Amino acid sequence: MTVTPDTPPRDDVRSDIVAAAARLLREHGAHAVTTRAVAQAAGVQAPTIYRLFGDKNGLVDAVAEHVLASYVATKTHRTDAAPLDPVAELRAGWRTHLEFGLANPELFRLLGTRGPGDPSPASVAGLAVLRSRVRRLATAGLLRVDEQRATMMIHAAGTGVILTLLGTPTPERDPGLGDAVLDAVLGGILTAAPVTPDPTLRTVAVTLAALTPDLPGLTDAERTLLTEWLDRSLARLRHPQP
Repeated sequence: MTVTPDTPPRDDVRSDIVAAAARLLREHGAHAVTTRAVAQAAGVQAPTIYRLFGDKNGLVDAVAEHVLASYVATKTHRTDAAPLDPVAELRAGWRTHLEFGLANPELFRLLGTRGPGDPSPASVAGLAVLRSRVRRLATAGLLRVDEQRATMMIHAAGTGVILTLLGTPTPERDPGLGDAVLDAVLGGILTAAPVTPDPTLRTVAVTLAALTPDLPGLTDAERTLLTEWLDRSLARLRHPQP
């Protein structure tokens, strides 16, 4: 399509709509983010939103991406420092996650209302980052539960902390709650605080499972079989039979 002087470029229109939606969300809450209100605030017709974003969820996804990118841009990046150890990296990511949720309460709640069959790309990307951090713990031999359980425990704890703090009046919030909850979770998943009769066996199985995709000298079939064996063994360790 030829752009005339009176027709703003498509990207500019999209950016204006996202900025308008983000402003409504920040100033008036999630209930204010309707296609009609956003269209009016952005100076466009409602069909334009559907054409550019598909539906309201598509618009919310774009807003989440915009807000997250803006938030990350304000953070100082470690460009010349040595990589953090896996536990320190997890702690840093945990604090950033909590800070973002508390700084953007309406967006956090809005994303949280999405059903399990329709997660937002921002939520999927965040969970992928968490999985990669848990994988580092596993390959370092630090986990005594399997990666999936560790990931879900950390994810559930983070969501719970944010919702609890958001539901507490600001003057009454416990600033140390996040670190205390993470310490409790780490005490349950890291080898430093074993609670099982044979933590070494579980740790070896978890670590080998994490390293299986990179083990040399195995065919795809052998790798698949080894993964199946380890998954079965971990399931038995997680739920011992009498």
